[in-house]
Amino acid sequence: MSPALAMMCAQRGYPCVITMAESFSIERRKIMRMLGAKVIVTPKAGKGTGMVEKAKELAEKHGWFLAHQFESDANWKFHYDTTGPEIVNDMKDERLDYWVTGYGTGGTFHGAAKYIKEKRPTTKVILAEPGAAAMLSSGIKTARNDDGTPVGSHPAFSAHPIQGWAPDFIPLVLEKGLNQSLYDDLIQIPSDAGITMAQSLAKNEGILTGISGGATMWAAVETAKKAPEGSVIVAMLADTGERYLTTALFAGVKGEMNDEELEISRTTPSWVLEP
Repeated sequence: MSPALAMMCAQRGYPCVITMAESFSIERRKIMRMLGAKVIVTPKAGKGTGMVEKAKELAEKHGWFLAHQFESDANWKFHYDTTGPEIVNDMKDERLDYWVTGYGTGGTFHGAAKYIKEKRPTTKVILAEPGAAAMLSSGIKTARNDDGTPVGSHPAFSAHPIQGWAPDFIPLVLEKGLNQSLYDDLIQIPSDAGITMAQSLAKNEGILTGISGGATMWAAVETAKKAPEGSVIVAMLADTGERYLTTALFAGVKGEMNDEELEISRTTPSWVLEP
């Protein structure tokens, strides 16, 4: 959401300040700064609640508008008006047995699932979360301030590699969707499954998605294993791999030629870049 907010502010000429925990990829910071935003990096020890608290402090100190993306109904309503209809319209002449998604703010899940359930009530919505941060599975609610922001970290949270998913609290936008029983099943993603699946998609399918996209596809595959034969499953890979060049997703990818590549180069005489 943060790059999208920076993009919108650039288009409309608004100054934009984003708070972001240092655990997020450097590429994300650079993209937002390229779009003209100021990125205030908070210590990773503060987790998601720390960057939210910093944003509140800055807004109060300077009289700035605070987007409240984790609390604002405008978040899920946008997905009700756009993402949900897009999915239903694309599948209007097809079966739509399952829709699989994860959650960050909860806006996509809440808004799109609400629309899908209204228009295609037989569709099952599968919600996924990191196994290391199984906050929904715990059944423990997030304690909130009067404005809906979290009081502190959720007791079931621990660090996980799926950037953009599951901050260390249950967002109010997500909770409001959960209270409407908009999902039919909940899947926990093993720690490295999102990375492994994203790497597999790149190598075998030519799809360069991010870690969250890999996690969503992993959940979709697990759903397919249990679904009746012939079921149609929709999953959105809403992130791109270029945002993760400095993360574990690309840890095994080197910038220099490996031995096999060097051997190929040496099979012809010209322009061999020797190590």
